[in-house]
Amino acid sequence: MAQKATIYKVELSVSDMDRHYYETHKLTVAKHPSETDERLMVRLLAFALNAHDQLELTKGLSTDDEPDIWLKSLSDELELWVMLGQPSEKILRQSCGKAKDVIVYSYGRTADVWWEKTKNSTTRFENLQVVNFSEANAEELTALANRSMKLQVNIQDGDVMVSAEDGIVYITPTHWKSCQ
Repeated sequence: MAQKATIYKVELSVSDMDRHYYETHKLTVAKHPSETDERLMVRLLAFALNAHDQLELTKGLSTDDEPDIWLKSLSDELELWVMLGQPSEKILRQSCGKAKDVIVYSYGRTADVWWEKTKNSTTRFENLQVVNFSEANAEELTALANRSMKLQVNIQDGDVMVSAEDGIVYITPTHWKSCQ
């Protein structure tokens, strides 16, 4: 019998001083049975970093042809395609062809190895950004995971502070590749 997704209720308050975006998002997040708490928290952090009124969490792991997060225009064009982890060059190429902007948020202990293998093949993708969260930051975020969360995310000068009832995590994302 297949396992069902675990539902998380998240109140995500974003104060992004860099983009002058201040909003609270009430999210119902389905955590796929194969998804770790670490990945779930990185997904929420990626949502906060790109927060917008029309930004949406997608089905993520349960579908191959959707990113983890996307932003569609009012005319249903893909403005932003956000992926987590370490996608293959083929998936990067396909994603860059589908959306105006693509961001990959990598994390975990093998992210450095993946980037060393992949970075040369990404130079032709002008609409691709690659951002890394250190293994330590991702693990610290995991400690904040809870089925019912109130997260406050403050972003200033590229640095991120994520606070919850259980603590505070300070994150400095590393930009491995920027859009040209």
